[in-house]
Amino acid sequence: MATTAEDYAKARKLGNKAYQKALSEGHYPYLPALDYMLPSRTTLKEEKIGTREIPLYLVVGTVTKGRQESFARNFMPLLPADTEFGMKWMNLMDYQTSKGIQDAIVVTEFMGKFYVSEGNKRVSVMKFLEQPSILANVTRVLPPIPEDKDDKEVNIYYEFLKFYKCTGNYDITFTEEGCYDRLAEAMGKTYDEAWDEETLMDLKSAFFNFTKAYFAAGGKAYTTITVGDAFLVYIDMYKYESLINATADEMKKNISQIWQEIRIRANGNQIAFSEEPQLQKKAIPIIDTIIKKSPAFSEQNPLKILFLYDGDATKSRWINGHEKGRLELEEMFPGVVKTLACDCKDTEEEFSDAVEAAAADGADMIITTSPVQMEFALRAAVKYPDIKFLNCSVHLSHGAVRTYYGRMYEAKFLLGIIAASMSEDHRIGYVSTYPICGNIANINAFAIGASMVDPKAKIYLTWSCLKEGYWREYIRENNLRIVSGPDLIKPLKADNEYGLYQLGDDGSVTNIAFPEWKWDKYYELIVRKVLNDAWDTEADDSKDKAINYWWGMTSGVIDVYQCDNIPYSTQKMVSAARKSITADIANPFDGELRSADGIIKPAMSPRLTNEEIINMNWLNDNVIGTIPTFDELTETAQKTVKANGMPIIGKGDSSKS
Repeated sequence: MATTAEDYAKARKLGNKAYQKALSEGHYPYLPALDYMLPSRTTLKEEKIGTREIPLYLVVGTVTKGRQESFARNFMPLLPADTEFGMKWMNLMDYQTSKGIQDAIVVTEFMGKFYVSEGNKRVSVMKFLEQPSILANVTRVLPPIPEDKDDKEVNIYYEFLKFYKCTGNYDITFTEEGCYDRLAEAMGKTYDEAWDEETLMDLKSAFFNFTKAYFAAGGKAYTTITVGDAFLVYIDMYKYESLINATADEMKKNISQIWQEIRIRANGNQIAFSEEPQLQKKAIPIIDTIIKKSPAFSEQNPLKILFLYDGDATKSRWINGHEKGRLELEEMFPGVVKTLACDCKDTEEEFSDAVEAAAADGADMIITTSPVQMEFALRAAVKYPDIKFLNCSVHLSHGAVRTYYGRMYEAKFLLGIIAASMSEDHRIGYVSTYPICGNIANINAFAIGASMVDPKAKIYLTWSCLKEGYWREYIRENNLRIVSGPDLIKPLKADNEYGLYQLGDDGSVTNIAFPEWKWDKYYELIVRKVLNDAWDTEADDSKDKAINYWWGMTSGVIDVYQCDNIPYSTQKMVSAARKSITADIANPFDGELRSADGIIKPAMSPRLTNEEIINMNWLNDNVIGTIPTFDELTETAQKTVKANGMPIIGKGDSSKS
């Protein structure tokens, strides 16, 4: 058994190592002091939290300078053993190992981290012994709430305070906004009242067991995320209920099946955008010459695809388009591709039953057409790793389920050109669906296209997803004659109020043009990737990124249909713009961009990246309207927005232009 002197020598060695590492990396080598970091501490609001167990890994510094330089950044000692400091440290070590330290340290909590005012050596000893927690008397210092709500760390902290009020739990921390709400929702809880003791004990036990399993499986290697982040990934894949009473071995086995998801999360949820179809696998000449593989799919062994819808194809504009694409897909590959569609799979039980039946029938691919289905698809993908899963969305970042969508903003840009060329009063209506990723880019591309033709053009924005107000009433109230309505025609009870149309004095509707989702072409390209054995190529290239197929006009999956009533000169202008887009010469998000609040991008800066286009949360300077807040949306719209991760309105943004 090691003596306290030997323990001190080991602890000091760890301290010197941390000290040298900090210096080599250009960091301050001693404990950070809160008063130095936060000179205004005494002017900020304080709360007395009381005495409680706190996680030792969250104890990161001291309150005042004091003994600051006696410790390295990891709280290990730096002074020689024969100093008064060294002797006191060893006495504490001896006391802890023989009787156990009972006295609470005194700490100040700021932004979820703890800074010690009394008990630095006790913390040092307990950290050396790798204890998980320590008893502390806690005073909380509250950071000021930023007016613009753009401070991510402060936003996360105030989300934590809501969680803490109900749970008293300091153990679970996150690095992204919205995670505490997601955890509460996964547990079936709200913040309206304190959580019951059984719920709190289950959560504490589940997180403790998960932490052990996660670290045992190699989780310590992922330093860019917290255990809480990985915990939430696990819940996404297996559900919170699966953690209750699960053994460490069961958790470890489950974790081993979702490392790709954890790696993607640790890599910042980055998405690898496939802008054009890659239909051939990478050639390896020598191997390909030696190994002549027979086609994986044929009439004797067809590629089996299940389309799972979250509604009725005969009623939904959106699902009807996918269903038409599915039917045409079989005609393109007679005998080689077999498809099946299931409607109204909007509960997890229905979804799981459909997937299980498809798996039993030998399904090779399952396609889901709404972001609200991603949660179900993820869990099914873990259960059936040999089936290829797809979800029609653009922002969700997962490895087990690839996502696909279209650069519809290219078509909207052309429609904006047409609209402005046919508007007599410079006023154009625009009806949008949901404030989700990609949709704001559609609005702005339309507005930019219109302004390029008519600098006086104003786009009157309304939404079809609001609790109050009806988009047709908005069009009538503002006496708008040129309108960009819903993109798709109704499957039943079809009307003409879709696409770009003109309203007459008598209320008559004349169609002008409409955007086209060519799902038959999209699904053809996806199928060719599989038939040509090119599916796995992108997975190898993307490494720790999620894959999104974000194809556009060049691939033939997006287009604009123009009616005969469009003037000849406008048709020529649209044709030229279309050629420029498909040749990647022009893009609506090239050059200077402006919102009502000022310049978004100066004239000489590069084109917006895919991420900037997809996550756009501002409106062009000629748009009259707002991005709605979450509370303004219908229940169905809220469900869709939440499934999409709420990056546009997650901060309560209702950008006005």
